[in-house]
Amino acid sequence: MNRPLVIALPGNDEMAARIARDLDGDVGELESRKFPDGETYLRFRTDPKGRSVVLVCTLDRPDPKFLPLAFTAVTARQLGAARVGLVAPYLAYMRQDRRFHAGEAVTSTIFATFVSSAFEWLVTADPHLHRHKSLDEIYSIPAKVVHTAPLIADWIAANERVPLVIGPDIESEQWVSEVAARARAPYRVLRKERRGDRDVQITIPDLREFSGRTPVLVDDIVSSGRTMIETARRLREHGMPPPICIAVHVFLSQDAYASLREVAADVVSTNSVPHESNRIDVSVLLADAMVALLGPHR
Repeated sequence: MNRPLVIALPGNDEMAARIARDLDGDVGELESRKFPDGETYLRFRTDPKGRSVVLVCTLDRPDPKFLPLAFTAVTARQLGAARVGLVAPYLAYMRQDRRFHAGEAVTSTIFATFVSSAFEWLVTADPHLHRHKSLDEIYSIPAKVVHTAPLIADWIAANERVPLVIGPDIESEQWVSEVAARARAPYRVLRKERRGDRDVQITIPDLREFSGRTPVLVDDIVSSGRTMIETARRLREHGMPPPICIAVHVFLSQDAYASLREVAADVVSTNSVPHESNRIDVSVLLADAMVALLGPHR
């Protein structure tokens, strides 16, 4: 049988190499550059004919990434690939899942249509499902989701002797309770009232019974960092030590990261999005999830 051909889109080389290793696949070579007018040039330097092709592209800041990704998928199929699948450790456009105001685009379903038309399967880590119960509600291709809670719990258990796991809001309780149970730690969830994209009110519960423990803030997405920074400050105002901050997907700028480091004991993330805080590897989970999707051409 042919070994799967794993192709990294720009910026995804390390993750692609890890996935190829875990799949016992081959890393393919893709030439990619921009013409002077900004259009994309692509060329497969490894022949995909007859092979299951795995494109690896995390979709943070997705707008400049998606068109080259779609070009690559279509080209692989035109060159005779048996199947073309997508590994997107972070999956974009999950936020706008309904029309909140007249005239708005429901981008989660539109983006799902684009991805479903370009690929035959999808694997991702902890998508930000809110009003959708599963990706199957909006994606028409097989979509596998890997859950990072066990990896996060294992990291906490290995690195913190007396943790208190803290979730950002009541919606996170099921996930946070799973992390805490596996890490053998107590947990609490905060109350968060979002008044706008950049205006969040945090309510801290009574934590006096946990005064000897290190708070571990766990969230799925940290973008501007403002909520986590404010939470860390509020915890310290309540007499808690500097927290460890853990995120599945992190998009912090250098300035935001520096500001968070000032109030946190440590900042840790998975490698779903490349960042200097990456400490938890999700590649094995992603590779395991795609085995059944590769089909007989593996």
